[in-house]
Amino acid sequence: MTDRSGKFAGQDPFVIARTWLAEAEGTEPNDPNAIALATVDADGLPNSRMVLLKEIEDDAFVFYTNYGSAKAAEIDQAGKAAFVMHWKSLRRQIRVRGLVSREEGPQADDYYASRSLKSRLGAWASDQSQPLSSRAALMAKVAKVTAEHGPNPGRPPFWGGYRIRPLEIEFWADGAFRLHDRFRWTRDSVEDPWQVDRLNP
Repeated sequence: MTDRSGKFAGQDPFVIARTWLAEAEGTEPNDPNAIALATVDADGLPNSRMVLLKEIEDDAFVFYTNYGSAKAAEIDQAGKAAFVMHWKSLRRQIRVRGLVSREEGPQADDYYASRSLKSRLGAWASDQSQPLSSRAALMAKVAKVTAEHGPNPGRPPFWGGYRIRPLEIEFWADGAFRLHDRFRWTRDSVEDPWQVDRLNP
């Protein structure tokens, strides 16, 4: 049993994460749902980049990307990923590590359809992570796909979501004199119950 209370209280880490994100939406000036996503390539070399988390489900975290990107190749190869969300305004962060699967069904279609038209066309135009000769070349491709796909383009087959089902979630809050509060939720598999431990700062 841990002495969790206040911002750390609750029996469900996904509810806590949604609560923290909702608070950050009122305090962060830009992209409170930004996460630093970490993957590893086939040689074991780590990689990280910022992406936008789009949903906290009852048992997973979901983001969307181009399946031809470096991040997608690394995720598909390893089947695992990690991320951290950090909010300077709240002096808090959430760290997640877990197993990853694709979201390519109606949920991905619905999210894609909710994006602005320019963002949808941009998804068609970008060969993400591949070399680009110039910005003019990219804009020419945007014009081409606009003519091809019209004002209501469907989701590209090479674009969709990833669902991270965590085996570990850590909630961290800044403490006086660097004596931070940290609570780590762990489980051996996604079907197992959570174990919660308070960690030293």
